[in-house]
Amino acid sequence: MTTLIKRSNVRYGILLFLFLATVFNYADRATLSVVAPIMSKELGFDAEDLGLAFSVFGISYVIMQIPGGWLLDKYGSRLVYGTALIAWSLITMFQGTIFLFASPLMVLVILRLMMGAIEAPAFPANSRLSVQWFPNKERGFVTSVYQAAQYISLGIITPLMTIILHNLSWHYVFYYIGAIGVVLGIFWLIKVRDPLHHPKINQQEMDYIRDGGGEPTLGTKKDQPKLTLAQIKSVCVNRMMIGVYIGQFCVTSITWFFLTWFPTYLYEAKGMSILKVGFVASIPAIAGFIGGLLGGVFSDWLLKKGYSLTTARKFPVICGMLLSCVIVIANYTSSEVVVIAAMSLAFFAKGFGNLGWCVLSDTSPKEVLGIAGGVFNMCGNMASIVTPLVIGVIIANTHSFDYAILYVGSMGLIGLISYLFIVGPLDRITLTPSAA
Repeated sequence: MTTLIKRSNVRYGILLFLFLATVFNYADRATLSVVAPIMSKELGFDAEDLGLAFSVFGISYVIMQIPGGWLLDKYGSRLVYGTALIAWSLITMFQGTIFLFASPLMVLVILRLMMGAIEAPAFPANSRLSVQWFPNKERGFVTSVYQAAQYISLGIITPLMTIILHNLSWHYVFYYIGAIGVVLGIFWLIKVRDPLHHPKINQQEMDYIRDGGGEPTLGTKKDQPKLTLAQIKSVCVNRMMIGVYIGQFCVTSITWFFLTWFPTYLYEAKGMSILKVGFVASIPAIAGFIGGLLGGVFSDWLLKKGYSLTTARKFPVICGMLLSCVIVIANYTSSEVVVIAAMSLAFFAKGFGNLGWCVLSDTSPKEVLGIAGGVFNMCGNMASIVTPLVIGVIIANTHSFDYAILYVGSMGLIGLISYLFIVGPLDRITLTPSAA
């Protein structure tokens, strides 16, 4: 008599850790945007100072993408991600002490540069772990879950931060959010493992992942490829990936408006109290969360129904990009309800179409997923430098958010054009012998 052994589901525990780590990745980024209206008054920062403080994170974040990807391929996601989570959370805590220094803006800029550099491997690690732990047919859902973490961070953690800000002071926002991240990082290092080294995974789950197109042995081979310029070229100088990079830049531009200037927009342009800002800002974030989950599930459903990878991944992206343009409606109404509705619909759409990491996982050379993720994230997160600075300059020169909103809305249109006319069919890139 043959006994059937039930397949374990350890991969969902890994997904929970990916989700939580990404929540606090974005929470730590958003701390400054939440405290900015109060902190800037206390420390004398103007709009251009804030634009600089917001954007310097992106400078080091972008610069460290390829080195971060190399670290992931060399040392694995568990060690690199866990260590980074603890380190960037400590940096967050230190930001609460900038008032003690003679030049608080300079100290803030240095700390934000450090935090950006340390956070660089986070999303390439998410992508790499999703390939290690999940078959192709589940990857759209997995990507949508860890991508949706940013909306949960904005929707739940942002109101929590505004409560701390209202009842204590801006310093404690940095202290408390950073401390939670340190604890989470310790648990990550204890609990997260690669599939081959996890004590609770059984052979049935391992086979399920491998047979479905996952790579549970990724990073365990002794003959790991060395980083060469030819490898970077193979994932950069490629029409499909260039189009995906442009699309990711546009999506990230929309994200960074909400991560940086949105609370100040509600506070200054719409005259809301800081407590109201915290709760109102959570509404678009919740809409984005719902859109993000639906986009991933819909994409996987299309794949299971027999549609091509190109259709299953690109169709939600194109729909999301098109619908995100409705954010410009906010410029043509004085109604708070209509403004929040437009923002929420735009963020829902942005979430629905936010499948860039899934496309990357489906198309990048498996041998250099860390590097490929680093290049992709570097290109996308150029927006984390450009968007806060551009909006800061617009506000400083026009004393209005109108052109800033138009700039954000135009990103959806550019992303739509990129996916329609540049990306083309989606297919796995293979390294040529000269690049391996």
